[in-house]
Amino acid sequence: MGFESSCPILDHITVLDLTRVRSGPTCVRQLADWGANVIKIETPSDAGSDMGGTRDSSDFQNLQRNKRSMVLDLKSEAGKAIFLKMAAGADVIVENYRPDVKHRLGIDYETIKAFNPGIVYASISGFGQDGPLSKRPGFDQIAQGMGGLMSITGAPGEGPMRVGIPIADLTAGGFAAQGVLLALIGREKTGDGQWVQTSLLQAQIAMLDFQATRWLMDGHVPQQAGNNHPTSIPTGVFETRDGFINIAVAGQHIWLRFKDEIGDQRLDDEAFATPLARSENRDALSAIINDNFGKDTSQNWIERLNKIGVPSGEINTIDKVFESEQVQHLGIARDMMSSERGPVQVVGQPIIMSNADPSIQRPPPGKGEHSREILAEYGYSEADIQAFSDEGVI
Repeated sequence: MGFESSCPILDHITVLDLTRVRSGPTCVRQLADWGANVIKIETPSDAGSDMGGTRDSSDFQNLQRNKRSMVLDLKSEAGKAIFLKMAAGADVIVENYRPDVKHRLGIDYETIKAFNPGIVYASISGFGQDGPLSKRPGFDQIAQGMGGLMSITGAPGEGPMRVGIPIADLTAGGFAAQGVLLALIGREKTGDGQWVQTSLLQAQIAMLDFQATRWLMDGHVPQQAGNNHPTSIPTGVFETRDGFINIAVAGQHIWLRFKDEIGDQRLDDEAFATPLARSENRDALSAIINDNFGKDTSQNWIERLNKIGVPSGEINTIDKVFESEQVQHLGIARDMMSSERGPVQVVGQPIIMSNADPSIQRPPPGKGEHSREILAEYGYSEADIQAFSDEGVI
């Protein structure tokens, strides 16, 4: 069938995808969804393939769409030669090996750059390409702990807590994709590509944002705050007559609106008069708010508060998220015809553009499904391809 772009924006870009598990595929999914010609290069061996889930798993199906697959033994001389030939005409290579692997295989950035100076080579690692911890194997939860996130997640006194998604993997992949696009824009000016590097640890620390600067600038070590915002009170989870809702009373002007709507004279106490006072007396304040919220339903409170400009919202289970009229209006659940599972839905792009719409052009490929097709595109004869197959190169 050949390459079919999912979107015209990146349809002139060819990406060689050496990634596996999550951080790398997250990066490549961004490029694939926006139209790049992505060739997923997989090893003949199945060793380690279970780390990314089985091919029919919802996780794999969501991560690996809009690309073609070929099997290639990069440890063989013939396999390496094929890869280098492909790299000569590629725009982007993405890998998330341990830092030393690409050098041992002879497919590192400097090697590729020597004959393709325009290459944009993206590397995602656990802790960086060099440095004292660079050789450690990287995994999302390890980065969450080392990057400080687990120390500020969860209820006070209950020990460190991971967040409910692989946030270091996902953000490292997102940052890598951003870096690739920046390098491609830079190449338009200079003609040269570059080596784009990020890591789970760097991405996790970047996501700390204001919690990190509380230490860097103020010398304050943030602590766990449970469902409360660490500094803006009252912002958090409160109990109503029939469940729980989130509110975000950020700033004095919103506090005054909120206080007037509640109408409880106890909120006029000096203990709650300023943001600092409310932070220092957050437990007493929360008790008063819960007393009042228990008198009405979640939906009524959400409507009342939003009407006066106090942000509030439901706390949904995942099924309720996709039942939401607003979520359905945004169209983030996208239809896909899976080869393994038939008609399914996956999570689409969270970006809406006025003149481009990324489609699900292809379901995830079977392993090596397009090996022969791709090799033919690179000028190999049918006899060559059969010989590669017989030798276990593809």
